[in-house]
Amino acid sequence: MAPMGIRLSPLGVAVFFLLGLGVLYHLYSGFLAGRFSLFGLGGELAGGAAESAADGGTVDLREMLAVAVLAAERGGNEVRRVRESNVLHEKSKGKTREGAEDKMTSGDVLSNRKMFYLLKTVFPNVQINTEEHVDAPDKEVIVWNRKIPEDILKEITAPKEVPAESVTVWIDPLDATQEYTEDLRKYVTTMVCVAVNGKPVLGVIHKPFSEYTAWAMVDGGSNVKARTSYNEKTPKIIVSRSHAGMVKQVALQTFGNQTSIIPAGGAGYKVLALLDVPDMSQEKADLYIHVTYIKKWDICAGNAILKALGGHMTTLSGEEISYTGSDGIEGGLLASIKMNHQALVQKLPDLEKSGHQ
Repeated sequence: MAPMGIRLSPLGVAVFFLLGLGVLYHLYSGFLAGRFSLFGLGGELAGGAAESAADGGTVDLREMLAVAVLAAERGGNEVRRVRESNVLHEKSKGKTREGAEDKMTSGDVLSNRKMFYLLKTVFPNVQINTEEHVDAPDKEVIVWNRKIPEDILKEITAPKEVPAESVTVWIDPLDATQEYTEDLRKYVTTMVCVAVNGKPVLGVIHKPFSEYTAWAMVDGGSNVKARTSYNEKTPKIIVSRSHAGMVKQVALQTFGNQTSIIPAGGAGYKVLALLDVPDMSQEKADLYIHVTYIKKWDICAGNAILKALGGHMTTLSGEEISYTGSDGIEGGLLASIKMNHQALVQKLPDLEKSGHQ
């Protein structure tokens, strides 16, 4: 007999047992649904990319592209707002290897804050490298609405999952800071790149003052294309403003007197010069050459876009650039599209030497 004179009914015990099983099933099935949402379409299921990164799983490159575009544009809004206010709070971070002032402005800082924390909020366990230092008191939690733009969905019709631990993001919150302080606005860009196992797979270059954005994913799609033709015999070569004389001397010896040099600011601007960009302020070139040390956040996005379109970006000696480890490369760079890249490398040996001087 049960305590207190209460008799237990076998039917009641069975019902109670079944109810308990029902509660456990409901809780566990909800857990499983959250886990399987990792494999859902980007933007349709809550918690996808952020949760998968946090548990050491995978991230969707299509989602990363959507967030990268949004980050570059939000950073660009800050860059434009600060420049138009004409209150830059300009200061020097020190000297570059060439002895020039390495400048920073409020535009760099505020753009960096928007870009870094948007990407970090959505993909909290992905490695993010950025040009500017991020201070803990500046932390922002920025929400993504999980909507993937139609132009991306049109080009990339299915998710592309990769292990989160294989991903490195490179952010340049304001490329061409020197030109920004001189109010040479056309050279200024914001950029995001995603590398997988050190290889650049998606890139975004945004021009804040014309509000033009170029993006591309390797083996995915793009919203920008190569031009129909390039002059390989007597190319127009775009270079840093401070390198024009050095490159011109070698280029004239290599390609002849018809070759022209275009001095310009910003690595992002120089890559766009090789492409079919609907921006009247954008100059056109056939080659992009850099002859000294350069940071990876300056070039990763452009490298990814060129690679997606069938182009190349290497060191001046023809070596592929790895986007892991150190934040810069010593061997200069050569960027081309629709040309025999290795033949160009062989033609320009003296530039490779000058880049190490």
